[in-house]
Amino acid sequence: MITGASSGFGLAIAQAALDAGDTVVTAVRRPAAVKELAASYPDRVAPITLDVTDPARIAAVVAEVILWYGRIDVLVNNAGRGLVGAVEETTDRELRDLMELHFFGPAALTRAVLPHMRREGSGAIVQMSSMGGRFSFPGVGGYSATKFALEGLTEALAGEVAQFGIRTLIVEPGAFRTSFAGGSALLHAAELPEYTSTVGTVRTDLPESDGRQPGDPAKAAAAILAALDSDNAPLRLPLGNDATDAVVAHLDSARAELLAWEAVSRSTDFDD
Repeated sequence: MITGASSGFGLAIAQAALDAGDTVVTAVRRPAAVKELAASYPDRVAPITLDVTDPARIAAVVAEVILWYGRIDVLVNNAGRGLVGAVEETTDRELRDLMELHFFGPAALTRAVLPHMRREGSGAIVQMSSMGGRFSFPGVGGYSATKFALEGLTEALAGEVAQFGIRTLIVEPGAFRTSFAGGSALLHAAELPEYTSTVGTVRTDLPESDGRQPGDPAKAAAAILAALDSDNAPLRLPLGNDATDAVVAHLDSARAELLAWEAVSRSTDFDD
């Protein structure tokens, strides 16, 4: 079951799963958007209408899928969009809407499928995060906040559900050739001139990168399926040279900062 399966990573993962012989439930806001995919695999693609920000619909959709197929082997929480803006520029409404899409919706879907996966003693939950879910930088604070929240929830979840045979995978892509940076998919908070020097380049460079990103969604989908099939799957899987380099640099920087301040950090316990 894949949310946001009409384009980008969702569509690539759906295609890879179909090529592997799986049946795919494409949970999308507009089922017509996956009409061609469904026509190509009439017996193995089941389009279903779902807005992941609608909690009542989430419960109904999971119940429908269980009724049709008896189980859900893999849930891929993929639906999402981008938001560019300095923290001061970003409104409560923009933050809350994005949190509903990237955190509360996936959390509700995860809770809805868990009883069925526990019953089967197997299953996998894939959270499509971002390298921006591991670290952040000017202009993407709101977006990163939603992904940080999803990763924190999932890190705890992994330790809770492993005993039931349920696996979890957090995917952290870099720049891939999806629709993320183009058209209406990328939201922009209202600009304040005070942040032109720090956020301005993100506002221009991200849309201009559309169609020229180095990452191949089909290769990303293959990597995700390979991780799910592995006996030693990671909790977090960065994808792309840019994401891998950036995550390594961030971890190195975080370790250096911790060691530089280690004495202060350790000085705060009671003496006795």
